[in-house]
Amino acid sequence: MIAKDVLKEVLSAALSNGGDFADIFVERRRTSVVFCEDNRIERVNTGLDVGAGIRVIQGENTAYAYTNDLSKTGLNEAARIASHAVKGENKDLSFDLRTVTSPVELKVAERPEAVKIDRKVDEVEKANQVARAVDPRIRQVAVSYGDVVQKVVMANSEGRYVEDERIRTRFVVNAVAAEGSVIQTGYEAVGGHVGYELFKEKGASPEQVAEAAARRALLMLGARPAPAGRMPVVMSGEAGGTMVHEACGHGLEADAIQKQLSVYAGKVGQLVASELVSVVDDATLSGKYGSFRFDDEGVPGQRKILIDHGELKGFMYDGLTARKEGRTSTGNGRRESFHHRPLPRMTNTYIKAGQEDPEKIIRDTRKGLLVKKMGGGQVNTVNGDFVFDVSEGYLIQDGEIGAPVRGATLTGNGPEVLRIVERVGKDLGFGIGTCGKDGQGVPVSDAQPTLSIRELVVGGVEIPMAPNGNIRRL
Repeated sequence: MIAKDVLKEVLSAALSNGGDFADIFVERRRTSVVFCEDNRIERVNTGLDVGAGIRVIQGENTAYAYTNDLSKTGLNEAARIASHAVKGENKDLSFDLRTVTSPVELKVAERPEAVKIDRKVDEVEKANQVARAVDPRIRQVAVSYGDVVQKVVMANSEGRYVEDERIRTRFVVNAVAAEGSVIQTGYEAVGGHVGYELFKEKGASPEQVAEAAARRALLMLGARPAPAGRMPVVMSGEAGGTMVHEACGHGLEADAIQKQLSVYAGKVGQLVASELVSVVDDATLSGKYGSFRFDDEGVPGQRKILIDHGELKGFMYDGLTARKEGRTSTGNGRRESFHHRPLPRMTNTYIKAGQEDPEKIIRDTRKGLLVKKMGGGQVNTVNGDFVFDVSEGYLIQDGEIGAPVRGATLTGNGPEVLRIVERVGKDLGFGIGTCGKDGQGVPVSDAQPTLSIRELVVGGVEIPMAPNGNIRRL
């Protein structure tokens, strides 16, 4: 998008008043969105956003400026604005921009921008009709389709130059069922670093997604209120990895560690979970929603073992947090767009699968709660306390899956819960979401196998959240 000699000139302008480091992130993002609600297409949008963000770092201070003007004049002006925030001498930083490559291949079979918008609208309308046809008690349906084709160029004053393209497609159905005074919702979402071939994956056709959302709403409509109290909990692999993402993952991001806002600060090398538990963050997984070849600082995507058989191994770093400790980035520098500076963020975060049969884990549970699908939640990263909603749950009686229950919440402490995981299944189920942090949202996925947890507080108990508590929005 921009010649290397221009990028070098802009980086030199950014460091004209001093500074230790400068980088530029250039983005061309094409989006397509179709949204259906109240039985009609409410919104069909296609858009193009183009711009660049320029950052200057001096010590622990960061200056950031962005612009929609990608001309040499516009970029140099943004660079000069960022440069005024630092004080020092103009350094003689002679460098060549060298292209960095990544071994990660993220293939797309059917590019979404090559698909006519009419076809996308048809799929959304079809899903709406299928969900409503499941049962007359389905009163409302919302269907959303979205795709993003993002081309980026990244360069920095250390000589790194990267060109990359990210393509993501997502499909979401929300269904609302009502009977008398009882109203329940069902939610189903599919997506990944894929093109329009998403709908050819198992269980990912618009009809299948719509039917799953509608049937979940109806199931919860007929469910009885969840019992309250302390009890064993089995979390199905189908539940998604909300708990590992919120109650563990955010606390392993390096900025929280460095600010002493994480329960995991100072515990590298210590046992922080059951020896059955290993936690991984992996940007290189094929087709997953949080996957990429390069992060938003031009560092190749990586697989990081964060917790290995209960032992805390390390944290997720972006460039700035890595510089503060004399480390190298782990490829977790992410940003929502060129309007934002990068932060250490998760990618695809999961608890590794174990060896046990998930069905046997349930059969061996005398009494408890089976969580088939997690909802939203809150976590206080300072102490690890969390509250999560259960969108689909069942009672377990004498090893059998019993009646569905609604209104269940799970309350506990992340590190404590990881310590009392007693059994780990050999399955692994992924969920997708948009992770919010410091006003930025980035695509992520998370997963876990079936887990047997000795005891959690089940019911409507609430705990106060600190101002820095994170909220997961799917």
